[in-house]
Amino acid sequence: MTTVRAVGSTLPSIRVATELARQEVLRRELAECQLLAGIWCHGFTVAQLRSIRATLPPVARLVVAKNSDVAAAVAGTRWEAVRPFARGMNAWLFVRSDEIPPALRPYRDFQKEWKLQLNDFTGAVFEGRFYGPDDFAQLEAMPTRVQSYQYLLGCLQMPAVSVLAALRARQEAMAQPPPAEEPAPAPAADK
Repeated sequence: MTTVRAVGSTLPSIRVATELARQEVLRRELAECQLLAGIWCHGFTVAQLRSIRATLPPVARLVVAKNSDVAAAVAGTRWEAVRPFARGMNAWLFVRSDEIPPALRPYRDFQKEWKLQLNDFTGAVFEGRFYGPDDFAQLEAMPTRVQSYQYLLGCLQMPAVSVLAALRARQEAMAQPPPAEEPAPAPAADK
């Protein structure tokens, strides 16, 4: 096939331009991302992908992208650990919040609903660390931000509650009148 371009033109071909545009879209997603997870999506229908996307929270986005585009987008970034599992048919879950378990739960529910145990996570990168398929239990068991704050506030509050309880007990002890002494029993008279 011949192309109509001027000799010495610096414009990329249409194919290269669309590749670069796809990679730029992925880079923008990665800029705000906290977690990037790959999902083995072999055999998914369009209806199934729509079903997953509909149940995801607003901070998560599911993208079906070519692995070569993903590999090019993550090159030289903190997401480069994605490259080993950027093979096969993957859908990519971009999570733009540190609320990881609520973002992963809809896909687990989808797996159970459709009985797709083989279509599992292929890997993820969170805080620069690679998580393999066997490590997802750690990500799914992470506390949410609210749970972390509750625990932290409980830790900060407990010493104060203990001090207040001790002071209150001391104050109540001081407020009570001292017990009246009972007169000693009179010695028994000898008969």
